[in-house]
Amino acid sequence: MRRRSLVALSASGLALPGLLRAQEAPFPNRPIRVIVPYGAGGATDVTMRVLAPKLSEILGQSVVVENRVGSGGTVGTNYVARSAPDGYTLVCAALSAVGIAVHLYSNLPYDPLRDLTAIAPTVYVPLALAATTRGWNVRTAQELIAELKANPGKYHYASNGVGTTSHLAGANFVAHTGTNVVHVPYRSAGAAFTALLAGEVQFTHEVLSALKPHQESGGARVLFVASDQRSPVMPEVPTLAEAGLPPYKAYSWFGLFGPANMPAELVAKLNSAVDRALADPETGPRLVSLDAVLMRGYSPQRFAQYLRDEIAAWEPLVRASGARVE
Repeated sequence: MRRRSLVALSASGLALPGLLRAQEAPFPNRPIRVIVPYGAGGATDVTMRVLAPKLSEILGQSVVVENRVGSGGTVGTNYVARSAPDGYTLVCAALSAVGIAVHLYSNLPYDPLRDLTAIAPTVYVPLALAATTRGWNVRTAQELIAELKANPGKYHYASNGVGTTSHLAGANFVAHTGTNVVHVPYRSAGAAFTALLAGEVQFTHEVLSALKPHQESGGARVLFVASDQRSPVMPEVPTLAEAGLPPYKAYSWFGLFGPANMPAELVAKLNSAVDRALADPETGPRLVSLDAVLMRGYSPQRFAQYLRDEIAAWEPLVRASGARVE
């Protein structure tokens, strides 16, 4: 009798670890943190906060957005690159932190291709050019170009930081139009807008949803949007072609990344959740209303290749701009 009890106890003990593993809750079984490496209220932050409630619903766990700012998005992105690859710490990074920073920073602490896992893109956002109404009365792109050419080196354009998409969009505009304009970097889009409205700078590039209030108040005038189609946010604003300008790169995009070496099944689950959130009949239109183009249908592999292509495409543009952060 005693022998049979010992055998049964031994058998149950051997089975216990397997039983516990079988009873473990599937991923995710606790809240997920998504780091936004930029300030609150910016386009990346707003996009992630629109997506987070739907992602929480789809995944069955809270998706908590946390701002961790610094150095053009590289501080928060590096934090995630150094985190455990368990799917519970992610970053919603913009093009500037993962596609441009590699060419901009002398000592970037992470390699976007080696140290991050590409999960899914969220949205693509074209930039628009807005001119101040303080001190001059430029109403069209052609009037702007004529004024700049007549006064080389006299005027200034603002950006929300060296090497950001607003900086490089301005540099691309100057190069494509053969003008000579001084770049003035600011610490944030808000600071750049303040300078624009005061007439301290003559133009800047930003997303239409951020520029719209300044046009409505009369402090700035949006001259065109750098896209092939007019935007539903401001349908009165002409496209590049309608403004008589050659195409040039003036856009950003945002995507979800995790640390390197994340398990494939976790990546696939998060990728599917993002795509479902973008397809949601309430969430998707909210993002479109912010002048975002939904980047649906990207597998993790396709998104990783997209990142590689973007890194290659922006390298000569960063070099030509002369932007560098030591």
